[in-house]
Amino acid sequence: MRDPAADRACLESLYARYNRREYVSPDPLQFVLAYADPGDREIAGLVASSLAYGRVAMILRNVAFVLERLPSPARDLRDATRDGLRRRLRGLKHRWTTGAQMAALLWGAREVVRAHGSLGAFVRGAAGAQDGTILPALCALVRRIVAAGGRGAASLLPDPGNGSACKRLLMYARWMVRRDAVDPGGWDGVDPVLLVVPMDTHMHRICRSMRLTRRRTADLRAALEATGRFRLLVPSDPVRYDFPLTRLGIRSDADPGPFLGEWMRIRGRGRRGGEDGDCRRGAGARFHAGRDEGEGDPIVVQGKEGRGPVLLPAGVHPRLKQGTARL
Repeated sequence: MRDPAADRACLESLYARYNRREYVSPDPLQFVLAYADPGDREIAGLVASSLAYGRVAMILRNVAFVLERLPSPARDLRDATRDGLRRRLRGLKHRWTTGAQMAALLWGAREVVRAHGSLGAFVRGAAGAQDGTILPALCALVRRIVAAGGRGAASLLPDPGNGSACKRLLMYARWMVRRDAVDPGGWDGVDPVLLVVPMDTHMHRICRSMRLTRRRTADLRAALEATGRFRLLVPSDPVRYDFPLTRLGIRSDADPGPFLGEWMRIRGRGRRGGEDGDCRRGAGARFHAGRDEGEGDPIVVQGKEGRGPVLLPAGVHPRLKQGTARL
């Protein structure tokens, strides 16, 4: 039988360990944390989240490229001309994104800020408890920015109304709505209860391993399914555990094995070998990742003496790349 209190305690332990500024880098959130003013923060966050795809080094380099040309993002954008923005951002090339497209995005954001005072004020006015999530408000924001900025802006802002997972947009909303040791906030008056888990590949694999979604694709339906499960545990803050959980997937110094093993143990869902791979007892046992590798299904391995079985999600743990691991 499931014990919600035990589930929360397990997640709170992970939160206490990883929800710290020292674990932010190399997340593009680090750029947002550099600004004290909410107006600067929401523009920096829009830039950082919209470019959060591709190789990490490239993301950090190109976010820095844009923000170096907008030293005071809110003021510089307010005083900019459309042609001036294009000239400033000439030379930006982030995979298929160009400086002209980033200029279109920022011009659209500028027009929303000019009309409403801030992007946060627009979202606050568009968000309603009756909607259940922040998605309708984000749809409205995206469409207003694209209407003002043009087609170039659309390439950087997926519309939740089209069924996209909108991972970058939902991540941006998390940064701006929540306020804790990691998320800086800035959109006061927008209720965190409306937030939806940003579902990228790392989070999808973790959620599959935790049995929080059965979706095999990291799409919006998977994000909503996982959010619903988290909301049962923390109704007022369903994305509370997003940052610490994603550390397990992207940081080489964060081992997901012990956490997932404990999670499955308290839920009575652990399997003692045979189903997902070659599991042997004894110190330093090897295992082979089975055919489900990459799908997010957990693999049970026997740990070192005294540790008992450990569950690792295939495709998440860095030592699974060659199909075998030694614990």
